[in-house]
Amino acid sequence: MAQYRIRPYQDGDYEAARTLFACGILEHVPATYRHLLQAGRAQLALLALVAAVRAAAGCWAPALGAAVLALLAAWPLVRSLATSYVQEALETDLRDIRAAYVEPPDASFWVAEAGGVLVGTVAAVPAPEPGVLELKRMSVRRDQRGRGIARVLVREVLRFAEARGYGAVVLSTSVVQVAAQRLYEGQGFRRVGAASPSLLGSLLCFQIFDYRRELPAGPRAE
Repeated sequence: MAQYRIRPYQDGDYEAARTLFACGILEHVPATYRHLLQAGRAQLALLALVAAVRAAAGCWAPALGAAVLALLAAWPLVRSLATSYVQEALETDLRDIRAAYVEPPDASFWVAEAGGVLVGTVAAVPAPEPGVLELKRMSVRRDQRGRGIARVLVREVLRFAEARGYGAVVLSTSVVQVAAQRLYEGQGFRRVGAASPSLLGSLLCFQIFDYRRELPAGPRAE
């Protein structure tokens, strides 16, 4: 397997970086659907639906049919949650990566390259909270995972933050991205909050976890 290297983003990486990000998010749709099916609130709602239809119809067939229809209807809702997030990203910061992450002095975008192919990305940008840097757009191609690429990308952001005197790095990941949660926790991040990203997310029992890692205090670079 080809060795990989981490380097700064170049304009020629534009399409590959956007595609990698989109594919990385959309691949979590099945896990999000399974998470919904396993959520106690969703199971109670499904049981209530079955009971209500059974009581109204007087037999089990319509009740079971209603349950099947509800499960089928949930899939496009779960997928729309992911696609809307991808679309928003592609139309905002990933629409002009150079303007969002290359030109600002305290932002950056890195890619991992193996065999001349882009296999990973990560970005950093100042967070709304003063003295805090946000890690964003972490993604590693599925067939390249397990090689330590994501860990090296996280460390690149941490070094970048420390060199500029930031006091902390924050990031967000979803409830279904268990491997990402383990990675960040292994790099010293701790979970500091959780919330649903939208009304649809709340209905689908989907949450975003916020993580934070404090950094050694240092002078803030100007």
